[in-house]
Amino acid sequence: MKQAIETVSRLTCPECGESSRQTMPEDACQWFFECPSCGELLSPLPGDCCVFCSYGDVPCPPIQEARRDGTAGCCGS
Repeated sequence: MKQAIETVSRLTCPECGESSRQTMPEDACQWFFECPSCGELLSPLPGDCCVFCSYGDVPCPPIQEARRDGTAGCCGS
């Protein structure tokens, strides 16, 4: 049985430390996210495909799927 893909992640802003639960797109990476608390525009850290992989407590669905299936990462990596 395949493990379910989680679609919600808690993003934590590195600028102000506030966190919020966000629904992730299931078929794409999200490259930018504006912190609802301080307005900081987050972008992925080097080597990460999206803001959820950099600042979330759950990686994005394409990465979860790749890890589950033992395939390459998302976004062509």
